Amino acid sequence: MMTPEILRIYIAGPYTSGDVAMNVRQAVLAGLAIHETGHAPFIPHLFHFAHYLCPQEYAVWCALDLQWLEACHAVLRLPGESPGSDREVEFAMTLGLPIYHGLEACLQALPIISSRGVQV
Repeated sequence: MMTPEILRIYIAGPYTSGDVAMNVRQAVLAGLAIHETGHAPFIPHLFHFAHYLCPQEYAVWCALDLQWLEACHAVLRLPGESPGSDREVEFAMTLGLPIYHGLEACLQALPIISSRGVQV
């Protein structure tokens, strides 16, 4: 029996649109829900805290996010308006990554995509 692969799931969602603290909270909670399924979330919203220690231009953080996105197997797109997240989703589509709109859709798909033994 093949052991399911741990998948890296990129969390894309609003950050600067609306309440930043609530957006970070929403992304972290979604990431923790993915982690509970045995998979590995990447939560770019956590760069929020790095920005306080070492402020960078917005474009620097966006470029770093795209580097991490290339290492992921799928994207969870959280609800809410976010031009940055829309760009991340567009980039993920060029990589052929599955995009899951909403946490429930992602959680329902994880056992399916992990049982396929996705190759990195």
